Amino acid sequence: MSTSQTLDPSPGTRGGPQRPDRAPGHRARARTGWGAALRRDWQLYSLAILPLLFFLIFRYGPMVGNVIAFRKFEPGGSIFGEQWVGLRYVKMFLSDPTFWTVFTNTLVLGALTLVFCFPLPIVLALLLNEVRSTKLKRFLQSVSYLPHFLSMVIVAAIVMQMLSIDGPINQMVKAFGGEPTVFLQKPDWFRTIFVSSEVWQTVGWGTILYLAALTTIDGQLYEAARMDGASRWRQIWHVTLPGIRPTAITLLVLNIGTFMAVGFEKVLLLYNPLTYPTADVISTYLYRMGVESSNMSYAAAIGLFEALIGIVLISSANVISRRTVGASLW
Repeated sequence: MSTSQTLDPSPGTRGGPQRPDRAPGHRARARTGWGAALRRDWQLYSLAILPLLFFLIFRYGPMVGNVIAFRKFEPGGSIFGEQWVGLRYVKMFLSDPTFWTVFTNTLVLGALTLVFCFPLPIVLALLLNEVRSTKLKRFLQSVSYLPHFLSMVIVAAIVMQMLSIDGPINQMVKAFGGEPTVFLQKPDWFRTIFVSSEVWQTVGWGTILYLAALTTIDGQLYEAARMDGASRWRQIWHVTLPGIRPTAITLLVLNIGTFMAVGFEKVLLLYNPLTYPTADVISTYLYRMGVESSNMSYAAAIGLFEALIGIVLISSANVISRRTVGASLW
């Protein structure tokens, strides 16, 4: 009698050939796809609807209007222009001496703003970080933050009152035996006034991110530096500054990206025809050409040129930052 036995087929082979097993983690990956994440966290994703609509309607939608930089636009006609003129308006502003004066003013004001308004928040954050009294630190922070919340109209009004012929600045000049000066009518003074008011208004608010970055630095690094005999300055140089470097690099790239977008509102409120040689920038020139002179196509061509320069600047700064310090926006 045969003693052989017939083995029962395994559950995976009943009813047909055995299917190959799925790769480990396949089901886990399927459950963490976009669809599953959207179903699981749809409340969080719904919060992004309004910001996305805002950018689509007010940022990306108007980009379609850039076509009038290459078409002749007439008020009351088609919003996309009447006829194709190619690079006519580009050639016009490239050969316009006034545009190059405005372009130079924009570069100078942008460079001065970057030189003074970028490092000073870092310095102020380091100084505030050294204050040991909590009450004093909060008071100094509140005082430095306050100008940021003032309307640009109020800031311009304060500057005008301070620099008027009977204002406090001229009163001090008189007290030291000098002659009063109408500062806002002197082209040589405009850049100093603009940058000084920009520093007063923005530096305190700019310290917030740096103070937050300082709280993430491990305190053991400072303790190790002190054990090695490092002075306070050495601790700042070798521990604090490297700790906030990613934040500083990110903000530097963003500031370079807005290099050409010098504050339109403040310049418009402070400048006048007497200070055009040093105060007139691309944004105010666009306002006069587009709104006051109704030359929309010419203004659109200049605005498109400015935007292209901004893209080149922020892309270049991002690449240089990634290759030199390893930190970048993308």
